[in-house]
Amino acid sequence: MRKIRLLALDLDGTLTKSDKTVSEGNKEALRLAQEKGVTIVLASGRPVLGVAHVADELGLDKTGGYVIACTGARIIDWKTKEEIVKEVFSGKYVPEIIEAGKRTGISILSYNDIGVISENTEDRYVQLEGHNNGIPVIRVEDLEAEIREDPVNMMAVGEPEKLLEAFETVFYPELGDKLMVFRSEPCFVEILAQGCGKDTALAKLCAMLDILPEEVMACGDGLNDIPMLSFAGIGVAMENGREEAKAAADYIAPGNDDDGVAEAIRKFILDA
Repeated sequence: MRKIRLLALDLDGTLTKSDKTVSEGNKEALRLAQEKGVTIVLASGRPVLGVAHVADELGLDKTGGYVIACTGARIIDWKTKEEIVKEVFSGKYVPEIIEAGKRTGISILSYNDIGVISENTEDRYVQLEGHNNGIPVIRVEDLEAEIREDPVNMMAVGEPEKLLEAFETVFYPELGDKLMVFRSEPCFVEILAQGCGKDTALAKLCAMLDILPEEVMACGDGLNDIPMLSFAGIGVAMENGREEAKAAADYIAPGNDDDGVAEAIRKFILDA
């Protein structure tokens, strides 16, 4: 087995506990991994706003590291703040996305420089997206008017069964040939530019850093982590993760509330 040189970490359900904090055990393991020369990458479906405070808490602004946000649509060198990749999709699709939401009774959200924006802020799943990211939820009268440039990502959110039906009958059939449209969680449908993914972003970053896929360990728990787990030389799924993610992994670590990331770091990096 090759020495691990890059560690890619999903946040929600993986690095962060159920209360959205990072345990001291995980922080210490990450610090020790960095001391061994491992590059830390936070790879999340969250927007940059939602990853920023975690990256700063881990000290990546000082020690170095990277943020992959919006499921691969953005890559940022967190020490220099250089934006390496920013994939947007044409704003001409925004009205179609919003109309599909209204037709199916599904809430649509996007982001501005402050937080989550939506016309349906009373929706519990819109509120959940704000909570997950630790950012405010802002009600707007006209979402289309608020999106003033080509967006990086949008989301359709709702009750899992209702959202699944809308995804299968409307969102994917009508938008899937033009955009990346996928379920990241039962209550979340992500909408991005075609070709985006945590795996494709990692591949770009690894090429830039001259790191081979087999020198990568990735940890995740969700549906949008599966490509990343498959890309990495060692794919680690959390015990609390989706069964599909665990099936794609090489190793199952303890859950996110039990310092699973720290255990995987010890096993494959510190003790290797």
